Amino acid sequence: MDFIDLRSQYQALRTSIDARISSVLQHGQYILGPEVAELEATLAHFTGTRHCITVASGTEALLIALMALDVGPGDEVITTAFTFVATVEVIVLVGAKPVLVDVEPDTGNIDANGLEAAMTVRTKAIIPVGLYGQPADMDAIKAVAGRHQGVTVIEDAAQSFGAMYRGRRSCNLSDIGCTSFFPSKPLGCYGDGGAIFTNDARVERACREIRVHGQSGRYQHTRIGVAGRMDTIQCAVLLAKLERFSWELQRRAELAARYSEQIRAHGVPAQSLTAREDRASAWAQYTVLVEERDEVQRRMQEFQIPTAVHYPRGVHQQPAYRALFEGGTFPVSENLARRVISLPFSPDLGEGQLDRVVQAMVQATKRAV
Repeated sequence: MDFIDLRSQYQALRTSIDARISSVLQHGQYILGPEVAELEATLAHFTGTRHCITVASGTEALLIALMALDVGPGDEVITTAFTFVATVEVIVLVGAKPVLVDVEPDTGNIDANGLEAAMTVRTKAIIPVGLYGQPADMDAIKAVAGRHQGVTVIEDAAQSFGAMYRGRRSCNLSDIGCTSFFPSKPLGCYGDGGAIFTNDARVERACREIRVHGQSGRYQHTRIGVAGRMDTIQCAVLLAKLERFSWELQRRAELAARYSEQIRAHGVPAQSLTAREDRASAWAQYTVLVEERDEVQRRMQEFQIPTAVHYPRGVHQQPAYRALFEGGTFPVSENLARRVISLPFSPDLGEGQLDRVVQAMVQATKRAV
């Protein structure tokens, strides 16, 4: 059993994916070919945003967004203590100071109630993360930002592309949305890729220039930029995958519901993270909280069931970043980091396979406690 079954997905879409890739090989425009503009228009329509700018990765999307806002030394950017390191990495790379806020115990998303205390006159942006596929409470976060002049909200939707929040799509919930198309994401390509979404034409222009070395025209460099373009072949892959993306989102929701139902029915001592009623998760992973996590994971391996931990420690506990947050305590994040475990999950997971995972969890958690 695969943790994420990309092979079955490819077989289901093989004809379309092969045709799309072949078309790129035929025309030979591997950088900024026609598929790039086609994908950007398709994704903008899907999310309801005016502008989509494809870029080289989800990390690059966040970096370019900060650069477009001129975030730099002397500025502060607030984000969550429980996220993949890239969210904080880009803040440090532009020379700004990351400020962490703890998370909600039932969702793992940034706790909007902790934002006001973290705001200062130097706050330039807030980056909430849609952890495990569920958007954060974006309206509450925007309300805090709105009380402070010049604060932009950048949604880190690396895991939540396709999710819904109060009737609106992830990546169209704030000033700027950023996502990742890493192969394991809800919509993944066959390499690295990402995108930036905005309704602000000035931000769009800045992002487009920054992704090509700050060029406003050929060899006319009006900004400091990066090599941030997404390859044409990766855009072609995503165009093919979009054909069944709506079905995949529905299937992810069905499988997540079955996991939760079966875990409850079998009395597995594992707490599912809460899916809030006002939003629909993209279910990038199916993650539960357990005690003695390392032992549970070892027992699952004995049953030949792959698992993963996203993430084993908070950003403030990472060696490269500890000095930035000396004295900071984030107890909820630390508790989640100690207990989270993700189970095999993808749209092509069979219900029989899911039941096998649950049965293994029954045995693994019994032996661990």
